[in-house]
Amino acid sequence: MAKAKGPTYVVPFRRRRSKSTNYAKRLALVKSGKPRMVVRKSNKHVLVQIVEFNPSGDKVLVSVNSKNLKKFKWASRRNLPTAYLTGFYAGVLGKKAGVKEFVLDIGLMPPVVGGLPFAAQKGAIDAGLASPHGEKIVDEERVKGAHIEAFANSLSETEYKKRFASYLKEGFDPKKFTSLFESAKDAMGKE
Repeated sequence: MAKAKGPTYVVPFRRRRSKSTNYAKRLALVKSGKPRMVVRKSNKHVLVQIVEFNPSGDKVLVSVNSKNLKKFKWASRRNLPTAYLTGFYAGVLGKKAGVKEFVLDIGLMPPVVGGLPFAAQKGAIDAGLASPHGEKIVDEERVKGAHIEAFANSLSETEYKKRFASYLKEGFDPKKFTSLFESAKDAMGKE
């Protein structure tokens, strides 16, 4: 009978054990040879980074947090219009950094059609970067915030002030959501 040479159980990487990284998906994205546009969301903000693979560690070419949109007079929340504008701004900065195309890295987020990562991808594409995508990745009206504007206009004045108190505190009028969206987008394009 042969003697055992060592343990048969191999402990997986820590990030795989904690379900923080899907290494098979990451390897497929890295093999493309293109920079990755990494989209992550927190409870309040959206983070978009354009990352290039390097064997010694990934190199972040562009990093934009939705907090950065305040200089364009945009009230940052975790919604589709904010994700689009964050992706658009990352695309503008990415073009300045020499990025021409990217692949989308949504991490462990479920790929829901019209979801937040796809709004960020659409923003970067509209900024002039190329990326493989489907015909209809997001609804244009929802990206511009028309649904939020319509909801704000349908409320009574007291209910409006109650629901949109945080927006109003920042001096942002949700009843003019689409026009504020367009003005923020134009300001980013000129930068």
